[in-house]
Amino acid sequence: MSTALIIILVVVALIVIVALVLAAQKSRKRKEESNRVEAGEHREEARLSHAKADAASAEAEERAARAKREQASAEAQSVEAERERRAAQERTEHADRLDPDA
Repeated sequence: MSTALIIILVVVALIVIVALVLAAQKSRKRKEESNRVEAGEHREEARLSHAKADAASAEAEERAARAKREQASAEAQSVEAERERRAAQERTEHADRLDPDA
């Protein structure tokens, strides 16, 4: 083999190697960019999920507070009803004591 042919083969091999390295770098950069985009989408989905969870939590807290107010109101009504019941019972007993036929 002549020296010129060997030099040409070495140069062609080097060009092929450089081309492969450049192609691999370009492919890696494309993959990195794709991963960045995908990561951004995941972050956006996570942000929306957090917002929904925060809203649901706030709604649950609001319902719990409303239920607590309703419970307090119901207890107050129960106390008032019991007071009315005792007053009615006392009036009935007083009426029975006053009625000579009872």
